[in-house]
Amino acid sequence: MGSLAVSRLAVDDVLPSASIADQVAVIARKNLAPQAVAIDEGTVYPDELLRRLGDVGAWGSHQPENGAADLRCAIQSIAALGEVCGATAFMAWCQNTLVWYASNSDNPALVAKFAEKFASGQILGGTGLSNPMKSFFGIEKLKLKGRKVEGGYVVKGALPWVSNLGPDHYFGTIFEREDEPGSIVMFLADCSNPGITLQPCKPFLAMDGTGTYGVQFRDVFVPDELILAETARPFVKKIRAGFILLQAGMGLGLIKDCIQIMDEVDAPLGHVNRYLPQQPVQFRELHAEFEKETMALARDPYNADDSYWRRVVALRLRLGDASVAAAHAAMLHCGARGYLKSHRAQRRLREAYFVAIITPATKQLRKMLAGDEH
Repeated sequence: MGSLAVSRLAVDDVLPSASIADQVAVIARKNLAPQAVAIDEGTVYPDELLRRLGDVGAWGSHQPENGAADLRCAIQSIAALGEVCGATAFMAWCQNTLVWYASNSDNPALVAKFAEKFASGQILGGTGLSNPMKSFFGIEKLKLKGRKVEGGYVVKGALPWVSNLGPDHYFGTIFEREDEPGSIVMFLADCSNPGITLQPCKPFLAMDGTGTYGVQFRDVFVPDELILAETARPFVKKIRAGFILLQAGMGLGLIKDCIQIMDEVDAPLGHVNRYLPQQPVQFRELHAEFEKETMALARDPYNADDSYWRRVVALRLRLGDASVAAAHAAMLHCGARGYLKSHRAQRRLREAYFVAIITPATKQLRKMLAGDEH
């Protein structure tokens, strides 16, 4: 996967007084839009763009202060990117989630060394919690194993897919202790470690430029300063609502652009599109409803009430379903013109399926709502 340098925006293009989400939206329109197809095809991994977004504060707004956190700005920023490119919205979620892990850790050495570097975009990275999140609900077994040694742990195993990675990136994930079965530890993996190998994946249906690799750990020494949580279960319970809520930005942005696509073809095709069962007005109402619920939940990501958690899961499930429905409707509204590879409607449809299957996927969310927790 290649890399494409992004020219710095002129000072006039992003006003310091503008909100972070507004600044992100400007960068999305001016700098991201021309790269969206290349990112989708996998010829570009937009690392310079991701660092530029860090410059305007896109990765730091949700860091906790005085025991509270607010995810609204982060979600709005992801949504602004998602209106233009689903792959970049996904990478934004990865980076924001990495910041969420580091800034919530009770390891002061880790927080001091990494939290601001992740939040500024100086260091990029992702989240390797797909396998652990599935393991918590009895879907998979943990794929990484570790044992305690002096000054840290030694970890081995392999993860099939971790995104927003490169040779100098980090990501958060979990291993089970071989010396204490049932005990799990969450840590930061350093991709520059010689014991870690990034293996390119087979081509995906969409979003190949997301820095997604299979990751092999061959007796990797993980020092104590990279331990996010010695006891991972309570830590995951603390950060899980934020992990899922940040994904809402992907769906909100995609649905908004699908509405725009339907509006764009209304003039030439509205006389026949009115016979289609799903109309943009319905998705506008849905989008407004989802946005209101997301913003309400995003104010309070540490809420420990079960009713709050169920609202988070239910919202995420509905967003996945609605993303697919909106992209499907956009394709039908476009007709043959949307079937052209040059039209973004088919890209949005492929990206929408990703919103529905990214962990926690639609089927896992339904399992969670059914109360079938491992």
